[in-house]
Amino acid sequence: QVQLVESGGGLVQAGGSLRLSCLVSGTIFSTNTMDWYRQAPGKQRELVARITSEGSTNYLDSVKGRFTISRDNAKNTVYLQMNSLKPEDTAVYYCRTITYGRTRWGQGTQVTVSS
Repeated sequence: QVQLVESGGGLVQAGGSLRLSCLVSGTIFSTNTMDWYRQAPGKQRELVARITSEGSTNYLDSVKGRFTISRDNAKNTVYLQMNSLKPEDTAVYYCRTITYGRTRWGQGTQVTVSS
């Protein structure tokens, strides 16, 4: 059974930092592309960052230079380091992967940035 479990969300003031983690089980983690998405109230879910199995990364334009995605294959974990947070980063953050032909999502973790 494939499971994705996010952690690390919380309430932070503008300009602060948080690091999100997503622990993955039930799949060969090192071969998976891993994504972080977010969904703000009343908005569509959007792709924030992606890291391939080879370590290549891509970012949403609005988070470039502030967010960093990384992975630790030994720990089956993908991270999202978020610096210089802004109120508009407030959202539920989800990790996602596609494995065994199916899209898998975590349960999400709330990030709230106060101004």
